[in-house]
Amino acid sequence: MYFRKLIVGPLQTNCYILACKKSKEAIVIDPGGEKEVEIIINDLKENNLNLRYIINTHGHIDHILGNKLLKESTQASLLIHQLDADSLLQEINEKFSIFLGKEVSSPSPDRFLVDGEEINLGSLKLKVIHTPGHTPGGISLLVKEVIFTGDTLFAGGIGRTDLPGGSYFDLLNSIKERLLVLDDAITIYPGHGPASTIGWERKNNPFLK
Repeated sequence: MYFRKLIVGPLQTNCYILACKKSKEAIVIDPGGEKEVEIIINDLKENNLNLRYIINTHGHIDHILGNKLLKESTQASLLIHQLDADSLLQEINEKFSIFLGKEVSSPSPDRFLVDGEEINLGSLKLKVIHTPGHTPGGISLLVKEVIFTGDTLFAGGIGRTDLPGGSYFDLLNSIKERLLVLDDAITIYPGHGPASTIGWERKNNPFLK
């Protein structure tokens, strides 16, 4: 498995490039910066990777800012949960566009992600886990001994729930019922900040006591 983490965009979002080394098929998770799209494209070219999917763990602008440029450059399919595609890619991000001082838009998704589905990437299988709370359509992606949690679960923290569509109850339920049931050894790669493990968060995360 090929793996690379990039920190992108004005809010220091973690963007991940993941690929099957055999098939050379790749995905990019949360391309949250326009300026860094060129770095992503160069990485794909240098490793002879074919980008099949752009996946947004949720629809906040700091996770989708590079969608348009990356999709135009690669023709990859854009995937997101329907509950975020219908609202967050458009309505909420109009306010974030004002914050950035320019209009920001994302292409429409090519299809919607569904809880429990598996995305085939060569020999890799990525399982979609619906983890609402930070946003209604937030998802996590489990592949082998790694899970990408977006802004649901951080190292020593949890996602904020004070933005439109957020729910503290749903967030804690998602973490406790959908993430902490996984094996302790599974590595967490969140949408911001350093990596962690399920076991460490279960024992030490102060928000989960």
